[in-house]
Amino acid sequence: MDTLTHALSGALLARATAPRETGPAVLPLGRRVFVGALAAAFPDLDFISSYISPLSYLYHHRGVTHSLLFIPVWAFVIATMLAVVWRMKPGWRAYIGIAALGVAAHIAGDLITSYGTMVLAPLSDRRFALSTTFIIDLWFSGIIITALLASYFWRDLRAPAVTGLVVLAAYVGAQWLIQQQVIEFGRRHAASLGIRNATVTAVPRPVSSFNWTVVIDDGQRYRYAHVNLIRREVRPPPKADSGFIERLNSAYRPLDQAVWLQAARYGTTRDDASFAREAFSHAEFRFFRWFAAYPALLRIDGNGRERCAWFHDLRFTTPGRDATPFQYGMCKRDRAWQPFQLIGSAKAAVH
Repeated sequence: MDTLTHALSGALLARATAPRETGPAVLPLGRRVFVGALAAAFPDLDFISSYISPLSYLYHHRGVTHSLLFIPVWAFVIATMLAVVWRMKPGWRAYIGIAALGVAAHIAGDLITSYGTMVLAPLSDRRFALSTTFIIDLWFSGIIITALLASYFWRDLRAPAVTGLVVLAAYVGAQWLIQQQVIEFGRRHAASLGIRNATVTAVPRPVSSFNWTVVIDDGQRYRYAHVNLIRREVRPPPKADSGFIERLNSAYRPLDQAVWLQAARYGTTRDDASFAREAFSHAEFRFFRWFAAYPALLRIDGNGRERCAWFHDLRFTTPGRDATPFQYGMCKRDRAWQPFQLIGSAKAAVH
């Protein structure tokens, strides 16, 4: 989820849980909402790891700052800092509850996306993802903004904020139900092809909660399709002057007109597959094996003295985008392997 939406969700949660009583140990409502927003944005401070290296970003983004185990720690840090800013009037205890709620709201907001969140860090680096909601969902953000505006105009009532949270939960629940329908569509297609024991999943896509990429994984290759659950007609291809939203939205087809694409995990020829397997299983490529949910061979470059196998993750292959992030590979030169990141047509060494 984007940081602004995180902050707004923290503000809404702070308003919805504000106590009715007042007193010297109770935060003023405006300050409470500000603290909720600040705490909900706090976990994204881990973006500073990107200034160290792209690899550091992969390892640490949505790590310890997004851990359920560390909520008390970050809440205490935030509460203490804010108490100092406001000269201990009131003390840190008045801030810690809403700070904890804000951090928890951030973790929940990231957990519903498909990127993956290490909620048990540092005990485990497993990435959990419910994959119900695209990372930038304008409807999700709009519900929060509407509830906050209503709370501003009816500032003496908690009902607008509470209602906003209920609607938000219902919206995510509806997305989960839609996801299950898309997965069932994928299972039927796998059965029609005679594919057994395949893993079928669905990844949310931008613009609409009805836009999905359904993925069938048989262990060696992926069959995937970009579909829209309620669309009845195929959208025309975007024109050169089409807007960004139209470019993102037009690729998703009705279920009965889905076009199934394929991506091989290691390539389609024996030579490519052998080289790609060697590259993918190399010890220095462990970071990508850990990070990628749908690793697939993008291409193999070079010959002779240097040869490179490039991989991408189907989670981030979004129709309409000009570039695909998180493309990595291993290059073999004079029998020595080295990991690289593919940025456009250029490669950058991974450290």
